[in-house]
Formats: sequence, structure tokens, C-alpha cells
Amino acid sequence: MSHPFRFTMTRTVVPADIDELNHVNNVVYLQWIQDVAKSHWQRVGQHRINEVVWVASRHEIDYIAPAFLGDPIEVGTWVGQAQGARFERFIVIRHAQTKKEMVKAKTIWVMLDAQTFKPRRVPEDMVNLFQ
Repeated sequence: MSHPFRFTMTRTVVPADIDELNHVNNVVYLQWIQDVAKSHWQRVGQHRINEVVWVASRHEIDYIAPAFLGDPIEVGTWVGQAQGARFERFIVIRHAQTKKEMVKAKTIWVMLDAQTFKPRRVPEDMVNLFQ
């Protein structure tokens, strides 16, 4: 991965993450994708947290390699282009020690006004918060 992460979370794979194939379930990866996006927003957008809400409109997920019980995991993210109310977010999930990539994802988030729940254009100053 050549792009530096702007925000990172770490975790260890626990028994609840494991499916009948003895590796992390795909739904768990999606939860981690959502968790890192939410945590990143809470970190950089704290002063605007009551103005807007984010909803996912699209997920593209590539499952590259499995993670197993006890694996240390790093979930890294950065944002891409903002177009209107839509904002790209990229995520890489990898083994925290070996840096082997397990999942690559791209999510399109839509910004909504927190009062009306109508789409709202992502302003340039908000884009800059994530950079």
C-alpha cells in the first residue's frame, strides 16, 4: 500500500469474530470498515458532530487473505474525492506485525443534514479536516 493512512485503529481478532471456516467472518470486516470511518469522523469532526450525519451508499470490498483468532489487526483509512454530498473513503485491513493486506475497501459516504436528513454538499473546509 503506497498511500499513508490518515487514521488507524488496532484490534486483536477475538472468538466472536470467527466463523465456521475458522477465520474472520466477512461481516466482521464490514463492521471494522464502519468502525474506523466513524472513529475517524469523531476524531477530526468533533466540532461539527451535531451538524451532519453520514450514511454509506456503496461498499466495494476485496477479500485478499484471511485473518485468524489472535491475529493483531490494523485498520487504516484515508479519504478521497468529495463530489456534491458524496465522499470517498478507502480502507486497508492488514496484519499489524507482518503488514500483509487482508482486505481493501472503498466506501462512498453521503453527508446528510442532521436536522432534515437531506443530502448536503461536502464543503471544502470539511474535506480539509480529513487531509
